[in-house]
Amino acid sequence: MIEIVFNALKFGIVLCFLVGPVFFAIIQTSVERGFKNGLLVALGVSLSDIAYVVIGYVGLIRYFNETQFRLYLAYTGGVILILFGLYYLFVRSKRKYSAPLDIAKERGLLRYLIKGFVINGFNPAVFIFWLGAISFASLDFGYHQGVEFYTFFGTVLAFVLCTDIMKAFLADKLRNLLTLRAMKILNTMVGICLLFFGARLLFVASDFSL
Repeated sequence: MIEIVFNALKFGIVLCFLVGPVFFAIIQTSVERGFKNGLLVALGVSLSDIAYVVIGYVGLIRYFNETQFRLYLAYTGGVILILFGLYYLFVRSKRKYSAPLDIAKERGLLRYLIKGFVINGFNPAVFIFWLGAISFASLDFGYHQGVEFYTFFGTVLAFVLCTDIMKAFLADKLRNLLTLRAMKILNTMVGICLLFFGARLLFVASDFSL
């Protein structure tokens, strides 16, 4: 059991250094809306990761070999990320901030949970990664069923969630040090990054359609 946890932690450390749309979403939300909302984004991301692991485990991997399925998933994910990117680039980056936000009185917190779930869940690259992780754990480590499988991926998912929460916490601590100009630059960077990731997915989708 200790060996399984150790292998899972090694695998989780690699994930901590991956920078994608989720990373920027957690950081931006925490800085602009506080740790609580950044935490909700991180939880939404974790829920989508869990969903992908479960889906892959019960057999959806066989559908991923179908070109049409990958095509639809890539186009859907690309469009969603581009829409998020345009919103941050042309709406959020132009917003004026006259005073620190009152986090305690903010409503609609569920939307941040959904935000994390959607940004991570509709990115085909995430699905591909977790399918690859399942294959890797099954073939290389032999964790293909039962307690070993659940222990390995439970540890990986818990470790990734903890690091995402830490990112949100550290980003929240910096929010009072950021100026209006810094907030606009941050939103612009988030928008550009999301546009890039979305465009890349559409480019991948174009390869599927050939």
